[in-house]
Amino acid sequence: MATGATAIPGSADDMHALVGRAQEGSREALEDLYLLHFDRIYSYLHIAVGNRQDAEDLTTQTFLRMLESIGRFRWGRAPFSAWLFRIAHNLAMDHFRANRRVQPVEEVPEPAETAVDSAEDQALAALGRRSMLDLIGDLSIDQQQVLTLKFVFSFTNAETATILGKTEGAVKSLQHRALASLQKHIAAA
Repeated sequence: MATGATAIPGSADDMHALVGRAQEGSREALEDLYLLHFDRIYSYLHIAVGNRQDAEDLTTQTFLRMLESIGRFRWGRAPFSAWLFRIAHNLAMDHFRANRRVQPVEEVPEPAETAVDSAEDQALAALGRRSMLDLIGDLSIDQQQVLTLKFVFSFTNAETATILGKTEGAVKSLQHRALASLQKHIAAA
């Protein structure tokens, strides 16, 4: 965290204030937003593209885009983190379109643990994150994105829909089909 900056936001009001200061040009607030979101953005991009170098490049690009466009960010249905993940998602999709190739998968870093274990987190822990990531590798890209955002990064359906540019209904449908496919795969094993 930047020297002299306030504590990392613990509430929505704190985040609103931090983003507001960043939009006014506060270097400390921009640094705090970077530090607050870096690990999760990097982990998401590493999972999405499958290798460290591209994930690092895309993470840098994500935060550069944040700096360029934070003045246009407006609070709406989704939080600031969903807006930032949307930037990362768009860059990852641009990366896939530009490369049109599959990247070799490396060891994927896990995002920082949350204080509250949800049922989804407990299920992932029981199966093992690595095993789950291997299993979802056989799903469509859209299904992989939905499961990653929902169960690894704990985004809501609305936030996931915002990040992916889909409706909540489409997110629910993709999640249902993905989980049904995973269930069949696990039952066959």
